[in-house]
Amino acid sequence: MTRLTARFWIDAYLTRLRGLDIPAFIVARGDDDAGSVLVKLNRLDGQATIYHRSYNLMEDTRSWSILEQGSEAEVDACIHRQRKNDPDVWVIEVEDRQGRHMLDQPGFA
Repeated sequence: MTRLTARFWIDAYLTRLRGLDIPAFIVARGDDDAGSVLVKLNRLDGQATIYHRSYNLMEDTRSWSILEQGSEAEVDACIHRQRKNDPDVWVIEVEDRQGRHMLDQPGFA
C-alpha cells in the first residue's frame, strides 16, 4: 500500500478546513515526505488540545488521539518538547471555538 506524503496530507487537510471556514495554519514545517503531524486545536479561550496519530498494534489501525490537553501554555510546552525530540514533525494549528478539527471525518480518521 502506498502511503501519502506528509505534505500531501497536510495540503488536503488545510483545504478541507478552509472549505468549512475553519482557520488553520502551519505553525512548524517538518519533513515533506515522512514527517509526523501534530494538530493543535485552539479553542480561543485559553484551552487547547494536541492530537497525534497513534497506531493500535492489536487492531492494525491508526487513529488520532489526544497527546496533551489543557491550557494553551501547557500544550505549547508539549509541542516544544516534541519538536526538540523530532525536528521533522509538522504542527498545524486549528482555531475554532466550537472545537471542530475534522480529524474524525472520513479521509482523515
